[in-house]
Amino acid sequence: MIKKFYDNYVLPPLCDCCCSTKPVNYQRKKIVPNAYGNVLEVGIGSGLNFNYYNESKINQIVGLEPSEKLLEKAEKNTKNFNFDIKLIKGMAEDIQIESNSIDSVLLTYTLCTIADTEKALREIRRVLKSNGKIIFTEHGIAPDNNVKKWQNRINPVWKKLFGGCNLNKDIPKILLDAGFKIDYLEKMYLPSTPKIVGYNYWGQAH
Repeated sequence: MIKKFYDNYVLPPLCDCCCSTKPVNYQRKKIVPNAYGNVLEVGIGSGLNFNYYNESKINQIVGLEPSEKLLEKAEKNTKNFNFDIKLIKGMAEDIQIESNSIDSVLLTYTLCTIADTEKALREIRRVLKSNGKIIFTEHGIAPDNNVKKWQNRINPVWKKLFGGCNLNKDIPKILLDAGFKIDYLEKMYLPSTPKIVGYNYWGQAH
């Protein structure tokens, strides 16, 4: 009962708050406008990326999200935008859309929470067109041993508090192991952000 209350009424606003800080929104502003065509946004949440899409480049946005409460918020937010947005409740490991139908996949602070990233990225490969792109900004494992040590130490508790979010995923390795090639990659600690959660990777892959 307590877990259900936490997941439904505490976790969604907590995630929105953590995922909409000024440095995080600056990352969204850099990455989201690169999405184009038929877009699959994995982990669309409450629609925090809607403000940053370049409407002239978008045919349709398909938003995938496992949280019913966040989807309800996203549905309300769609009314403020003119582009075609279709919301689907579901998991990245089982994407209920046609193969070879997506031009670009948008991942913003999403891979950290996916339990089976290998299976999810297989599904993403399935739905992407042969010339499609993954456009991403994610937090993950830090390069500094001391920060990395604390990430690994805190991660078990962090996952429980933040809906399965992991502090210590190696984002480039995950993409490469799934068979993607990285077109470009940038990385740094975000300013004004605790280092354990602030090391960001962003770029594109195909």
